[in-house]
Amino acid sequence: MPIKAIVFDFDGTMIDTEGAIFRSWQDVYRQYGQDLPLSEWARVVGAPGLSFDPHDQLEQLVGAKIPREQLEADRLSREREYINALAVQPGVMELIDEATARGIGLAVASNSTFRWVERHLKRLNLLDRFGAICTADQVENPKPHPDLYLLAAERLGVAPHEAVAIEDSPTGALAAVSAGMYCVVVPIELTKGLTFETVDLTLSSLAEIDLDGLLSLASRPPQQ
Repeated sequence: MPIKAIVFDFDGTMIDTEGAIFRSWQDVYRQYGQDLPLSEWARVVGAPGLSFDPHDQLEQLVGAKIPREQLEADRLSREREYINALAVQPGVMELIDEATARGIGLAVASNSTFRWVERHLKRLNLLDRFGAICTADQVENPKPHPDLYLLAAERLGVAPHEAVAIEDSPTGALAAVSAGMYCVVVPIELTKGLTFETVDLTLSSLAEIDLDGLLSLASRPPQQ
């Protein structure tokens, strides 16, 4: 069966919001003379609900209560500054343009909220390029469950095995594979050291592949 759709993860895959958020927390920790290790942060990338709380961790490190409300306001200001300076990741626009020209469906499947994804797609002038935008507040079970990818396939009118997902985290990759999609992984700095199991292709950048390269994945069955 030919591939009829591409489903992009958003945070990390389309723009590196994950890195920007991590940088904002690093700034906060440095203000208190502390360090936030990449290894500690990376294990929760794309996985909401895990137990790590950077506020709690910082209080434990400094041995005192911190003014959380003011700290969070300052951190969010830095986060917005970092994120608003971000461009799309290399190779993303080229794939979007090629897919649009050749009638390949496009969707976003994100563990973030619709409001978050919509705001940044608008800023990047990409909102109208996608036939479906599926977010965690639209499904009962976000990634690593397959619900978001199944919803994206349904809204695009394709079968899951007719779509390829592009991901940057093990949590997202598991969701895509569980949905029955082909899965291409492009790790970001925060996820390079993590283990990705049973994916179809791993790249250091989407600039390494064109649309024909993605479509060629259909020459073999998707991983399960």
